[in-house]
Amino acid sequence: MTAVVSQTIVPTVADTPVADTTVCDPVRDTAIAPLAAVAGADECAPLADGTEIAYANLDYAASAPALAAVAEAVTTALTGYASVHRGAGHLSQVTTRRYEQCRETVRRFVRGRTDDTVVFTRNTTDALNLAAHCVRGDVVVLDIEHHANLLPWVSRETGATRIVTARDTIEATLDAVECELAAAPAALLAVTAASNVTGEVLPIGRLAAIAHRQGARILVDAAQLVAHRPVSVVSHGIDYLVFSGHKLYAPFGAGVLIGRPDWLDAADPYLAGGGASAAVAVVGEPDANCASTAWHTGAARHEGGSPNVLGAVAIAAACEAITEIGFETIGHHEHILRKRLDAGLAAIDGVTPLRIFDDAPDRVGIAGFDVDGHTPRAVAEYLSDHHGIGVRDGKFCAHPLLNRLGRPDGAVRASFGLGTGSADIDRLVDAVGRLAVPHRADAHRPGTRCAGTHHTDIHHTSDHHTGEPTS
Repeated sequence: MTAVVSQTIVPTVADTPVADTTVCDPVRDTAIAPLAAVAGADECAPLADGTEIAYANLDYAASAPALAAVAEAVTTALTGYASVHRGAGHLSQVTTRRYEQCRETVRRFVRGRTDDTVVFTRNTTDALNLAAHCVRGDVVVLDIEHHANLLPWVSRETGATRIVTARDTIEATLDAVECELAAAPAALLAVTAASNVTGEVLPIGRLAAIAHRQGARILVDAAQLVAHRPVSVVSHGIDYLVFSGHKLYAPFGAGVLIGRPDWLDAADPYLAGGGASAAVAVVGEPDANCASTAWHTGAARHEGGSPNVLGAVAIAAACEAITEIGFETIGHHEHILRKRLDAGLAAIDGVTPLRIFDDAPDRVGIAGFDVDGHTPRAVAEYLSDHHGIGVRDGKFCAHPLLNRLGRPDGAVRASFGLGTGSADIDRLVDAVGRLAVPHRADAHRPGTRCAGTHHTDIHHTSDHHTGEPTS
């Protein structure tokens, strides 16, 4: 394992006062509507004073709400739902065709090669563990990874895992990666495309070129990227790509591994069982029987058991819905909201944004930050209890990164997407401003309240949160 020491990054604290939102502000005065309908958009949240308020979901990076179009596709699929691959009945054939068509939809969405294997998994973590099961030889990773793209590699026994410490700039980090790959042969470079802590995006095409130049393949964890930016397996030179449905506006329970078939076909089945097996026979003496098994190749080899058909349908529907909206439109919407959020937080004294790199040219809709004098959990509870805002707090399943950023107790993360409008961003900025300036008389003033039942019992766990839902 490579142990490279790098300087701890400590972002500069913004020193401008809280913005006075009563003054005409061309940015704040421009209303931005959500891009798409999402499940839960009409939900209300109980406040500490016993009233309710429209819920502002700013926790998309943990799990994006299902698109209405995705929920409709799942409901439709349920009306003609049966076992796949092993039935001659009409509904079984219909379901099998639908399931296999989902693979092609995913392949088109990420512009995969025609011979790539598309395996449906439980989530990104499951897909990465499957990949780790199939790789023989050393693997190089960065120290800024989500645990999903770190722990599967360090836990395996089929090669060393060499960890490169990211530098303060992307350019220096690319140089460090190439030096490590050039120092000794490696089978794979495994990188996360967009940080789940800061939203910063790495240049995947350049990393792929570096890996290939040094005789390695590249695996990209795109869990935080595929809903925000177009990804092309072919154009970017990606060998393996993984992502989750629940960060792509689909329900929980399904993910994807897509990539070159040779390593996948050479590995033992990830799950031994029906579907993965082509033929099974019991051989040997009566008291010493054993099974002789021939395994399928292709996706079936690693999809033992009955597959999650509805999960595949949901992912495919999300891919189609996002394609219909268009990444140019998505990128523009996200850019405007991100600028609004960054400017609002920068105008609050005592709020510190988190950054890994000094030269990152792009970020997805994620903003990690902390507030002087308040623990991350206290900030998240305040935003929920007094303003009906949902954010994430803790170490975001990226403990090494939070430690090197000087936040051993974690931070706060706001994240947004297709169902977010400017009103959600403005409510967050106003609420953080009130918390950071506690002497203001309106520090606990919420926004628009909901009609309906008033709640008086508000209970929160005091346990410190250090993770997030499985990728």
